[in-house]
Amino acid sequence: MASDRITKLNAQLQRELGLLCENHIRPALPGVLVTITGVELAPNLRNANVFVSVYGPGGSEKRVLELMKRQRHLLQAGLAQKVVMKYTPVLNFKLDGTAARADRVMNILKELNLPDEAPETSPTPEN
Repeated sequence: MASDRITKLNAQLQRELGLLCENHIRPALPGVLVTITGVELAPNLRNANVFVSVYGPGGSEKRVLELMKRQRHLLQAGLAQKVVMKYTPVLNFKLDGTAARADRVMNILKELNLPDEAPETSPTPEN
């Protein structure tokens, strides 16, 4: 389990990376929504896995990850200016497929055509 310090740093890095992506990544890919869904700092604070969710036309995920890898040094420099740490972590970008899996599950449930559940009725107390 991560310490409170690392948990707070993860949240702060996630916020700052979201803002940096808004300024540096989004303009290069119009019509694509990029969201930083999480950051996991290594215990030594030297590396960080950055989880990215991408919404857009097919193939957008690959383009976004390639662009983020090319812009990694720019993003790290932006973090160094915003977050005071002894070392700025090396960023490793990974695709977060949680939203895609949730969409797939919802589509499967829609295809099943399950009837809506009837509202539960509470028993009436007898006097």
